Amino acid sequence: MKLVIGLGNPDKKYEATWHNLGFLAVTEIQKQNKLAEFKLEKKFQATVTQNTGEQKIILAQPQTYMNNSGQTVKALVNFYKIKPEDILVIHDDIDIPLGKVRISYDATAAGHKGVQSIINELGSQKFYRLRLGIKSEKQGRIPTEDYVLQRIDKEAKVIVKKTIQAASEAANLVLAGRVAEAMNQYN
Repeated sequence: MKLVIGLGNPDKKYEATWHNLGFLAVTEIQKQNKLAEFKLEKKFQATVTQNTGEQKIILAQPQTYMNNSGQTVKALVNFYKIKPEDILVIHDDIDIPLGKVRISYDATAAGHKGVQSIINELGSQKFYRLRLGIKSEKQGRIPTEDYVLQRIDKEAKVIVKKTIQAASEAANLVLAGRVAEAMNQYN
């Protein structure tokens, strides 16, 4: 069993912000794999969908706000008995250029509070991460915590759409156990 977590914030006002790229990516994975619509599962504090195939894959979008994402991950891990190495977390990354996708494993949170929450709740950083670049010259001197909550502008939306498609393809490779291939292609 595999668990894919797309990080973001649940309120409508955050829908089209940089910090919600994880939500967008898991929605793209759900659509590409023709899975059922996401459904709110209160016991996990998340919207969840899953496949019905031989290898079970659960997609989730925490509804706890970014900085408490670990609560959702821990609830899902405990309920489904998922090992950390079977988790893929998809999130924005301010240290990676806009449009780039990077795959990592057993890495620190590097300042990302949603990822840090997951590490804290699991007591481990031994899970996969799909990091979606949002670094832009437009950020300038805007503090990171303000920039990630800004709406994505029209120019960047074209790049973001391609990034989300690439993230979905990379995630499908990782889920199929083709991690080295995914890393060679995207890192």
